Amino acid sequence: MATYDIKIINGRVIDGTGAPAREADVAIKDGKIAAIGKVSEDADRVIDAAGKLVTPGFVDIHTHYDGQVSWDEELSPSCYHGVTTAVMGSCGVGFAPVREQDRERLIALMEGVEDIPGAALAEGITWEWESIPEYMEALDAKPHTIDFAVQATHDAVRVYVMGDRAIAEEEATDEEIAQMREIVREALAAGAVGFSTGRTDNHLSSDGKMTPASEATVRELCGISEAFKDADHGVLQGVSDFDMNTDRARFDEEFDIFTKMVESSGNAPMSISLLQRDADTEQWKNILKRTEKANEEGLNLRVQVAARGIGVLLGLQATFHPFMGFPTYKTISELSLEDRVARMRDPEFKTQLLSETSDNVSGDGSALPALADVFLQNLDFVAGRLYQFGGDFDYEPDYTKSLYAKALDQGIPVLEAVYDAMLEKDGEELLYFPIYNYLEQNLDNVHTMLTHPLALPGLSDGGAHVGTVCDASFPTYMLTHWTRDRSRGPKLPLERVVQMMTHDTAEFIGFSDRGTLEVGKKADVNVIDYDTLSLDDPYIVHDLPAGGARLIQRARGYTATIVSGQVVIDNDEITDARPGRLARAN
Repeated sequence: MATYDIKIINGRVIDGTGAPAREADVAIKDGKIAAIGKVSEDADRVIDAAGKLVTPGFVDIHTHYDGQVSWDEELSPSCYHGVTTAVMGSCGVGFAPVREQDRERLIALMEGVEDIPGAALAEGITWEWESIPEYMEALDAKPHTIDFAVQATHDAVRVYVMGDRAIAEEEATDEEIAQMREIVREALAAGAVGFSTGRTDNHLSSDGKMTPASEATVRELCGISEAFKDADHGVLQGVSDFDMNTDRARFDEEFDIFTKMVESSGNAPMSISLLQRDADTEQWKNILKRTEKANEEGLNLRVQVAARGIGVLLGLQATFHPFMGFPTYKTISELSLEDRVARMRDPEFKTQLLSETSDNVSGDGSALPALADVFLQNLDFVAGRLYQFGGDFDYEPDYTKSLYAKALDQGIPVLEAVYDAMLEKDGEELLYFPIYNYLEQNLDNVHTMLTHPLALPGLSDGGAHVGTVCDASFPTYMLTHWTRDRSRGPKLPLERVVQMMTHDTAEFIGFSDRGTLEVGKKADVNVIDYDTLSLDDPYIVHDLPAGGARLIQRARGYTATIVSGQVVIDNDEITDARPGRLARAN
C-alpha cells in the first residue's frame, strides 16, 4: 500500500498564515494533511504542481445556499472558485426552524430578498425538518462536493415563534424573545456557527413586504444575542442601511444596535456589511470609524467587504433589464427568448419601444426595490456605469468603455445603444451595472476597505440573486485582479490575499481544523495555475427545479480542489467525489 493517498509535488506553497511562499510537497492521508516539505514516500495519486500555487481551500463566510443545499450536491458556482467551506444563513433569511404552514412564507422571503425563484424553492426543498438541529441533520445526510455551515436566521426564528405577528412587524413580547433565544441556543449547541439578522429596506419579500426582522427592536436583538453566553463559539452577522440620508444621530442609533448585540452576547465576534452607497457616499467611512471605536472599547466587531463593485447583471434572460417596464416590451415579455429577439430586431418594433417611457416596476406588491425605477427613469445617467461583457471583461472598467460612451462614439441615443447591446449573442448578452463601490469609476475605495485591519472578505452571496448577480466568483477575482492583473491602482500581496480567504475567515467563524496548510489539519487544498487563472463571462442556465434560471460563472486554472482529501474539482471540472459535510462549530 502507498504511504499517502495524495501527494502534491513541486508546488509553490502559500500556507495561509501570511508567510512567504515556499517550494514544498504536500502529502495527504485519511482526509488530513500528513506531511509538508520534501516528501519522498509514494502515494496513490500524485499531482505535479510545478509552476502552480498550493493553498488552503477558501472559506466563504457569506452565502445563501440554504435552500439549494437540500437538493443540489454541487453547490455551484462556489465549488468552481476554490471554496471548500461555505457559510450559509446570511442576512437573517433561511428555512429553519419552520412549521408546515409557514413554508410558503419563508419561500416568499427568500425569493424576494435573495432573488431565488419561488417555484424552484417550492419544488426543490425537501422539508425534512422543523427545528434547526433537524435541518442540520437532514443536510448532513446528503452528499455534497464541499463543506457547509449553518447560521440561525432571524426571519425564520421570528416567524416560527410569532406567526402572523412577525409578518405584521409587531414587537416581540418578553416571552417570545425568550423563545427565540432558546431556539438560537439550541442551534448553537447542535453546532450552528452563529446567528444573522437583516435590517435593510432593500430586502423585501416576493409580495413587496418588509422582512419580519427588519424593524426588530434592540430589546429583541439583544435578548436573542444572550444565547451566546451559554456557548463557547458562534458569530453574529448583520446587514443594515444605517438609515442612509438621515442625520448622524440616526446613524449612530442604528450602529449602536449592533454594538449592543455584541455586548449582550458576551462579546461574540460580529461582522457587518461594508460598502459605498451612492445615496450616502461617506457612510462607509463612518461605519469604519464606529467599528474602530468599538474595537478600541474591547468589542469584537468586524466588517465584511466585497471584492469588487456590487451590482447587477442585466439581460433578456435575467431577472431585470432596462426595457421590462416599457409598454411595448410587455406585449412580448411572455414569449421565448428566440421570439422576443426576433420581434425586437424588427425596425418598427424598435422605433415604437424607444419612443416610450417605462412604467414603474417596483411597488404594488413587487419585490423589486425602488432603485429599479430610478434606474429605468434615469437611463441616460446610469448608462455611464453600464458595461457590456463581450469577453475578457474587466470588472474595473473605465468610463470610455461604458454604453454611454459607446453611444456618443456611434452618434446614437443612449437608449438605442443599450437596446442594441442586449440583442447581441442572440439575446444572451449581459450588461454589468455596479451599483455600490463604484461611484468614482474605480476600485480605489474597495482597496481601502480590503486593506483595513478589521476587514474580512465576504458578501459573495453564493446561491443568491441568481438572476441578477454571480459574485460567488469573488475568490477567483481576489486572486486574479487584486494580486496580478490590476492596472488602475495598487495591488495586494498574494500571500495576504490567500491568508484573508483562508486563515482569517476560518478563524473568525471559529474553525480551527482548516484555513491553513499544517500537518494534522483537514486536507482542504487548492492547486492553482496562477499564471493562467481566469474568469469566464457569466451565463444563464436553466437547471433549477421547476426549470428555474440562474447565473453561473466558471473559472479556468483550478488544477485541483481537494476537500477532506478527495479531489472535487479536477482541471476545472466537477468530479464524482462528494466528501462535503456539515461543518459544525463546537
